[in-house]
Amino acid sequence: MSKDTGGQAFPSPCRSVADEMVNLEYRGMSLRDYFAAKAMLAVAACADTDFDTYDLRAEFAYRQADAMLKERAK
Repeated sequence: MSKDTGGQAFPSPCRSVADEMVNLEYRGMSLRDYFAAKAMLAVAACADTDFDTYDLRAEFAYRQADAMLKERAK
C-alpha cells in the first residue's frame, strides 16, 4: 500500500488576525483516508459483494484510495 497520504482532505487557509497573517493549520484526515472512507461506503452499500469481512473491505477501500491518488497525480 502507498505511503502517500495526498495531503489534507480539507486544508485550512491562512487568516489575518490583528493585521498579522496566521497559519491556522488544522490537522484532520488525510486525502487518502477520505478517499478510503468514500470507497468503504460504496462497498458497504452493495449487499452482493465478495467482501465478507471487515478486513477485506478495509483493504479494498485503501487499495481504491491509493489508485485514486495515483490517478490524481498524473
